[in-house]
Amino acid sequence: MSDATQQTADLTAAKARAHDAQLKYYSASQWTLIWWRFRRHRAAMIAAALLSVMALAGIFAEFVAPYGPVSRNTQYIEGVPQVPKFCDEGGCSFVPFINGTKTERDPVTLRAISVPDPEVRHYLQFFVKGETVKLLGFIPIDRHLIGLSPDTDQKIHFWGTDDLGRDVFSRTIYATRTSLSIGVLGVLISFVLALIIGGVAGYFGGLTDNVIQRVTEVIRVVPIIPLYMGLAAAMPKEWSTTQVYFAMTLILGLFGWPTLARRIRSQLLSIRNEDYVVAARLAGARPGRIIAQHMLPSFTSFIIVDLVISFPYMILSETALSFVGLGLRPPSVSWGVLLQQAQSVRAIEQTPWLFIPALFVVVAVLAFTVIGDGLRDAADPYAEAN
Repeated sequence: MSDATQQTADLTAAKARAHDAQLKYYSASQWTLIWWRFRRHRAAMIAAALLSVMALAGIFAEFVAPYGPVSRNTQYIEGVPQVPKFCDEGGCSFVPFINGTKTERDPVTLRAISVPDPEVRHYLQFFVKGETVKLLGFIPIDRHLIGLSPDTDQKIHFWGTDDLGRDVFSRTIYATRTSLSIGVLGVLISFVLALIIGGVAGYFGGLTDNVIQRVTEVIRVVPIIPLYMGLAAAMPKEWSTTQVYFAMTLILGLFGWPTLARRIRSQLLSIRNEDYVVAARLAGARPGRIIAQHMLPSFTSFIIVDLVISFPYMILSETALSFVGLGLRPPSVSWGVLLQQAQSVRAIEQTPWLFIPALFVVVAVLAFTVIGDGLRDAADPYAEAN
């Protein structure tokens, strides 16, 4: 085959590929186009991966965490984090290990403290048999992702222990499930309320809209902190942790809908007289069908962006309220509850590792913010996708 013939064949193949790509682009659905644009946003993809890891760790906390949230190690109270390593004074190993511990007297405070014992090694193992827990609340398991041999009395504490000897790493994993689930359920409750209230106000307008907007304004101006203080005081002390959890979720959801409802209402007001909406109305479609099937899909992508951006506010609200004692309370574990137990000068000076859950709050909030930015760019109808 001559060079000219080869060049002609290559050019024809390139044109065919370009035509196929163009055809694929113009025949793609709205959600496919959004996904193509979103995956080009590297920061958003990294943030989504981090959140996925955190969510999976929280869902399977019983398997990931070496111990339960209330399990105690009375031999290692306020113990420092035990970082796995491959080398120490005795040489190196291909298997990560931690040193043993021994008790000494602090020369300054004269209190008993646990210090590493370089002469003893404990090697890490995967899928280790340990205490029996119920995965997802109903599946009994006694295997954990990582730990030490069940033949030894030594326990592993990657992020140290608190003043009761409870493992900070395990408690943080369990707290991740609680805080993220409260954020998800709270946003879903507020989302449903915003769709119903904002949709009714935007579609009907007039007197209905005026009444709903006045109610929305009243809820928006209610001072949140005094309200939560009153609700926290009204919660019966005999309530179980599950009841307090659902009450907290419901409260956050019931007072988180006005902003999204106002946005949905403004969008519906701007399109309620469009030709396709009028045509559906003249065809005899019911208001609920017109809103759900014709009006909301026209700006669904922007609603999704608003939802994602709402997650950090829900998480921060739960963390802040639990931190000041107005939200969840022990023995429940959430990021706010864990940080509440570290709010003292003594903790800052002697047990700074108790503030590790704060890093999870920062990472989760930043991740949701970055994902929201990525979705906002992906939902731009004027953006191009590869």
